[in-house]
Amino acid sequence: MAGIRDSLGRAGHDLLAHSLAACGREEFTGGLRVSGSPGGIFHLRGGLVVAVESPGAPGPEALLLRSGRIGGEQWADLVRESGGSRWPLDGLIAHGYAGAAQLRIVCVLALHDAAFAVVAGDVDDCELAPDERPFAPVTLGEPSVRLLQDAARKFAAITALPYPVRPDRERPRPPAYALDEAGLGLLQRELLAHADGRRTARDLAFRTGRAVYTVTAEVARMLAEGLLECADTPVPIPVRVPPGGLAVARREPAPAPAPAQFTAPTALPRRNPGASGITETLVPEKSGAGWKGFFRMRNGTSK
Repeated sequence: MAGIRDSLGRAGHDLLAHSLAACGREEFTGGLRVSGSPGGIFHLRGGLVVAVESPGAPGPEALLLRSGRIGGEQWADLVRESGGSRWPLDGLIAHGYAGAAQLRIVCVLALHDAAFAVVAGDVDDCELAPDERPFAPVTLGEPSVRLLQDAARKFAAITALPYPVRPDRERPRPPAYALDEAGLGLLQRELLAHADGRRTARDLAFRTGRAVYTVTAEVARMLAEGLLECADTPVPIPVRVPPGGLAVARREPAPAPAPAQFTAPTALPRRNPGASGITETLVPEKSGAGWKGFFRMRNGTSK
């Protein structure tokens, strides 16, 4: 675990920062494709970032679906009505599934979370993609410098915790002993229910419909508190094979990240996932909080 405290790779982070800064100076409109793990694409309009998409973080559609405000069949109907749009904005509003302001905030949450996922991973290269267009852009774009600083601060804060984790590395599981879940929060109970020694924080974020930053930070806290644990050896993953074949396949542990020198502020508020002043979770309706609780942001936490 010591290697993760070295935080971000200097070369990759600098490459991304310089590429986005150049797009800002030139007031570029289009996409900046970032190759790496998990990689992604930054969408810009007039030099400002209006959306970020990454396989390392749930998109706005995933956050909305997992919130319980709309079901899969209803979503499919809206997509058909819109002619195949990945973000049927007009239909969502017209059918009363969400308001315009609510959907704007979902897009902002997804943008910041995807930027965090890209920055917390490995950046190999950046390439302009002028013809790329976002499917769920925000109205007011974000300056790239501020966006990257926010993402870097979040990741550096996680690496400063007693048990730091990366979104796509550690695979936590519940401890061997029985836990009393009476005093645990909703997110903690959800993570305990889905953590099985094979899923990373990124996998758990998609499973629960939560921001990957929120889940990664909570996994780190739960590991430190003994509510989760990580196996020292890879966990066997059962697979179906023909008779006579191997019964299991083993996933090798990921190599430790290369040492780096990037530094950033390390303050991480206790269970206060919204670093930019907004709550980075979309609470499912069944929890009793619903949209009303989602928009209560006093001190960055739903009341």
